[in-house]
Amino acid sequence: MAGDDVGAAGSRERFFEVPRLAGRLAVLEPLHPSHAEELAEEVAPIHDVWFTRLPSPDGMAAEIDRRLERHASGLVVPWTVRRVSDGRAIGMTTYLNIRPDDRRLEIGSTWIAPSAQGTGLNKEVKLLQLERAFDELDCIAVELRTHWHNRRSRAAIAALGAKQDGVLRHHDLWRDGTVRDVVVFSIIAPEWPTVRLGLTEHLSHLP
Repeated sequence: MAGDDVGAAGSRERFFEVPRLAGRLAVLEPLHPSHAEELAEEVAPIHDVWFTRLPSPDGMAAEIDRRLERHASGLVVPWTVRRVSDGRAIGMTTYLNIRPDDRRLEIGSTWIAPSAQGTGLNKEVKLLQLERAFDELDCIAVELRTHWHNRRSRAAIAALGAKQDGVLRHHDLWRDGTVRDVVVFSIIAPEWPTVRLGLTEHLSHLP
């Protein structure tokens, strides 16, 4: 019985590890304060889009510290997204709402610099995170959420092969006093082989 408890604890701890995940277009590496300068430069053109909650350039160092504190508290797993072609840090992403006992988590708090959008890089980032979740952590489901008005994000999530579960109306109070409706998508374990095939086929046709 004690051995089972140790094994279960070890399995839960794996959910909060931050491994380096490498692809052809992007590398996910553990978020670090030294990434602040590059990330601040990359977020500058998009940080004030009204339907997103992105850190400002001046607030990037504080946002990194916040995510690292939440990781230390067992709440999130934070990565920096680095572009392979030039080695530049061009975004951030996390696992959040992590529930090891239920083998579920959410991919979120993600942003990618405009220079990398439309290149396939975001799809590879999601593929790396989904491979980690389903193949290594044995998740039964992975969620993705976005603002109702973020139509580009909604289309991108659907293009991954995720299914829309529903809309959580008046879910969040927004920074300007408005209320956010949250669109919830998910991929469940039986769908993962088909989702993976679709993503790898798409990425294989990129230059």
